[in-house]
Amino acid sequence: MNAWWVMLTICFLLRGVTTALDAQSPANDTAAQGSSGPPGYFVDSTAKMGVNFTGVAQHTPSKYLIETMGSGVALFDYDNDGRLDIFLVNGASITDPEPKGAVPVKKGPAEWNRLYHQRKDGTFEDVTAKAGLQGTGYDMGVAVGDYDNDGYDDLYVTGYGGNHLYHNNGNGTFTDVTASSGTGGVTTPGETWYTSAAWVDLDNDGLLDLVVLRYVKWDWDDVWCGEHRPGYRAFCHPDVFPAIAPLVYHNDGNGHFTEVSKKIGLNLPGKGLGIAIADYDRDGKIDLAVANDSMPEFLYHNKGNGTFEETGMMSEMAVDGDGRTYAGMGIDFQDYNNDGLPDMVITDLANQKYALYRNNGDGSFSYDSYGSGLARATLLHSGWGISFLDYDNDGWKDLLVAQGHDLDTVELNYPQLHYREPMLLMRNTGKGFVDVSKESGAVFSEPWVGRGMAVGDLDNDGRVDAVVTTNGGPVHILHNETPTKNHWILLELVGHRSNRDGIGAEITIKTSKGIQFYTVTTAGSYLSSNDKRAHFGLGTDTSVKEIKIRWPSGIVQILKDVRADQVLKVDEPAKSEAASQGASSK
Repeated sequence: MNAWWVMLTICFLLRGVTTALDAQSPANDTAAQGSSGPPGYFVDSTAKMGVNFTGVAQHTPSKYLIETMGSGVALFDYDNDGRLDIFLVNGASITDPEPKGAVPVKKGPAEWNRLYHQRKDGTFEDVTAKAGLQGTGYDMGVAVGDYDNDGYDDLYVTGYGGNHLYHNNGNGTFTDVTASSGTGGVTTPGETWYTSAAWVDLDNDGLLDLVVLRYVKWDWDDVWCGEHRPGYRAFCHPDVFPAIAPLVYHNDGNGHFTEVSKKIGLNLPGKGLGIAIADYDRDGKIDLAVANDSMPEFLYHNKGNGTFEETGMMSEMAVDGDGRTYAGMGIDFQDYNNDGLPDMVITDLANQKYALYRNNGDGSFSYDSYGSGLARATLLHSGWGISFLDYDNDGWKDLLVAQGHDLDTVELNYPQLHYREPMLLMRNTGKGFVDVSKESGAVFSEPWVGRGMAVGDLDNDGRVDAVVTTNGGPVHILHNETPTKNHWILLELVGHRSNRDGIGAEITIKTSKGIQFYTVTTAGSYLSSNDKRAHFGLGTDTSVKEIKIRWPSGIVQILKDVRADQVLKVDEPAKSEAASQGASSK
């Protein structure tokens, strides 16, 4: 994550590097250029929608590593009114110097986490106090999932010093059940820095379990990095601090969870910042990918006997195409080339290139950053939250990235790099990715210190929107207003034998142009939680030939000739079937 390494490396020969990347980029291919198609059009609608939030990321002379991290955001429908709401995570004030072992616990109103409820007119109202979600500490990440299958999505909030599980009471309020659920995390000094989390049913018992990443062993130690003279102190590289294993909470089904990371083999020390789920080897069991900072990335393979094994190196996604580690931060795990296999993308720091891994179908991945055009477009950028999303509904998943360096002084020594950066939008042409940011609205010319990002269709118009947090700055709502006549469908799964949210379900649709594949999840990006509904662009098709859903329970459901341009609620049937029973427009 950190950029102290920049101070220790030799400057790139940028012209030569760019030339080499150009030669391998589809942007130089005539056919690809001709099929690049229309750009998007996103509008910053934050003020118009009534959201006013500024993240707390206090910058001190001590250069504490936590100051660089930012916080996340969740998009979810907490009151089941059919409209997405927004939950924003916030930090807290710290003293300088902060005493070793301290946990910032005082949150004034300016530092509260915030819940914004969406009204019928598309504007938002702050309902934080009513909901009881102010928070109590230096919070960072959020994960959404209905852990008790009562039909209302619950919130898990991570942070430095400990985590909180908030049960959704179904009446607009939440109850902090951290103590009774046993999900607060360990309290050992120096081992309490929690980042991203994921709700996922690890053992297919119909109950969502919880995987919680930790970053490094760190405890406000007064470690000086950089030159020992005034004004030259720097943020420490994460290599200075030891790696630490994640925590895994098994859902016992009675409101209580049991920590089982060692028991099931999900306990390798890492420096985890992003987590995503998918069945990468198509064996019917959900796997997990972890974006680690400045060490090999992890891929936990589900062995099917209740345990996992780490296969990152064996699967060829642990390092980049040159065999180097990088500062893995944000992650997504979906099928970008429509071959029915989940692929992976991981963001990192400038001079490293975002990592795109194409699934080979044999349990391995190919590093595709060069051939796809992603390397050339991201060489000088630093990315955090990232998502595969089809912004123009043409049937191909594009890429949206929140960007910004972690080192606020990076430009003093490297003027070609920037602390504040605009968002990045890359269009999937079917032959690679093309940068269409500059043509996709003024919002892509505004430099931010981007961090967390969640995506979802805020107004149910079939176009995916995004909410982006910045480090120590305002939140931004990117409303997708891309002009298009393409069609779409949005699927909301309701599990019965499976977990209520259908997390881990696989959806394959068939259109006139072929198939698309999607894994239902709220995890991914960076410190954030996405809309659980599955969005598909359909191009010119006015109906979907077939929708095939493989539920986590193993039940297979097939819907035929489904009308486009609707939000479709699909209930899990009692047994495998090939009929449209259980589907209803919403």
